[in-house]
Amino acid sequence: MRIKYSKHLRDRLSLRKIEYDLPRAIFKQSSERYFDNETGHSIAVMKVKLYNKIREVMVAYVIEGDYVKILTIHAIGENQKENRIESGRWRKNQ
Repeated sequence: MRIKYSKHLRDRLSLRKIEYDLPRAIFKQSSERYFDNETGHSIAVMKVKLYNKIREVMVAYVIEGDYVKILTIHAIGENQKENRIESGRWRKNQ
């Protein structure tokens, strides 16, 4: 499946000085996937080295026809993921 980056994502990568291929790697390699009930986007989460530390980083994406469009990327805090799951905002994909 082809992968495209949104303009917002490209801007964030530049602004935050994140490696250009990191969102693609997270999307392809993550085994942890959720559906965000608030935004309607799919989420992939993976631990990666970012800013010289191991952090959990999420990418939000949508599937549009024959390609995936990655919308945004950001590190998530220790409790952020658990809070979103417990509140029902994020539903684990089977």
